[in-house]
Amino acid sequence: MKKIITRRQFVQSSTLAASALALPTFVPRRVFGANERLNVAGIGAGGKGAVDIDGCSRENIVAMADVDYLRAETSFKRFDKAIRYNDFRKMLEKEGKHIDAVTVSTPDHTHAVAAAMAIKMGKHVYCQKPLTHTVSEARILTKLARKHKVATQMGNQGHSNPDSRRLVELIQGGVLGEVREVHVWTNRPVWPQGIDRPKDKPPVPDTLDWDLWLGPAPDRPYHPAYLPFKWRGWWDFGTGALGDMGCHNQDLAYWALELRDPTSVEAKSSGVNNETAPKWSEVTYQFPKNKNRAAVKLIWYDGGKKPDPALANQKSLPANGSIIIGSKDTLYVPMYWGPGQFLSGAKTEDFKNVSEFLPKPKDFGSHHYQEWIDACKGGKPAYSNFDYAGPMTESVLLANVALRSGGKIEWDAKKMRITNLPKANKYINHNYRGDWKL
Repeated sequence: MKKIITRRQFVQSSTLAASALALPTFVPRRVFGANERLNVAGIGAGGKGAVDIDGCSRENIVAMADVDYLRAETSFKRFDKAIRYNDFRKMLEKEGKHIDAVTVSTPDHTHAVAAAMAIKMGKHVYCQKPLTHTVSEARILTKLARKHKVATQMGNQGHSNPDSRRLVELIQGGVLGEVREVHVWTNRPVWPQGIDRPKDKPPVPDTLDWDLWLGPAPDRPYHPAYLPFKWRGWWDFGTGALGDMGCHNQDLAYWALELRDPTSVEAKSSGVNNETAPKWSEVTYQFPKNKNRAAVKLIWYDGGKKPDPALANQKSLPANGSIIIGSKDTLYVPMYWGPGQFLSGAKTEDFKNVSEFLPKPKDFGSHHYQEWIDACKGGKPAYSNFDYAGPMTESVLLANVALRSGGKIEWDAKKMRITNLPKANKYINHNYRGDWKL
């Protein structure tokens, strides 16, 4: 029979019943030699956390923290020399002097508090998408990473896709002409949304520390309706379809067109309640012109909604994709990332005259981690570092503010204020439970 370690036993084995948390301390960063390896700690070791830790497996995995022993069991067994914790704060406090870098692969509501604590201690951070749970957290993390000069990367691995990188070069090289309109869609949510909170109160599994799983979120009873994975639809924990896929599917347009700080965001949906994101939504972003391009309208669709297939000269559209419409040509990408189709019939290889300035890794999934690891060791910044990922996350999550507000919001990015609907500003910032804080 498979032996399951209970929550009580796990807490004891992790020495978490010790003294109260100390203030984080900054530990001077190492200067790496050619063959030295990073000491990496994983915050979140099950599910996507296991993938992210595995992406760094050529380095030294020295510690891991996860609130659910059963979910993390595979990682704990694979990296059996790593010290185990269920509270990442304790892990950073006790093992900080031995840690160079961390991966953050928790539910969205814990991203910012985990990443911020690590950054303040001088640790390099790889954080899953979306970077944060709220708009204000994204702005704060961006500033913190810059202040502490740490190497960062958000986990939108398509940013390292070689085909997508070539398309960025081609779009910036002018092959589409002037772009004013973009359509992006996803088949998410593939978890329940548009539902209310369950009323029954089943027991908490022995392997799960529910209070730690809640972390900075408001207190509520445990229910399997929230985890694993289904937390994405609940406002207290996740960021819905937009948070899950916006940093993937919008990435090509956002990068190639240098989109940031929309002036307005207008949302339509199946209806929003205070508990969960809607079953479907359509969101229109208006991005102002900059020195390199005209103003751009980007329309997002989820929950089965899609743009007119005729825009891509198609009879039907796949589950995920984007259409970037220019004055010279239109680009149709039938996936989150990867190769696209030019409606003119042109091929990517036809544009040898358009210069290449981005590296094109063969294995973009592993490269996304390696790019960050190289940056941690003194190399050039990773391409989805927080100076890029922070503003992108702000834009993506502003759509959720519009959805929860029930209409159109006008955004002053410099002041971080919604100017036309003051009550919507409560969704920009974040309130933390108890002693949880950034």
